[in-house]
Amino acid sequence: MKKVLKIENLDCANCARKLEDKLSKLKGVNECQVSFMSQKITIDVNEDMLEETLNNVKKTCKRVEPDMKILN
Repeated sequence: MKKVLKIENLDCANCARKLEDKLSKLKGVNECQVSFMSQKITIDVNEDMLEETLNNVKKTCKRVEPDMKILN
């Protein structure tokens, strides 16, 4: 299942790459793309683990980029 998360305050393209690398390694994540230019995270997750995976995505984002916010 693909989800698109709108974000704000992602500082740079290097930060997006670092965040994408960390999110891609999470359990339940099949594929992940973080776009600095469009300020979006596009993530493909296992549907049966959706809630748990999205919670882990939010925690990881906070750890990697503390100033970034997920808007939805």
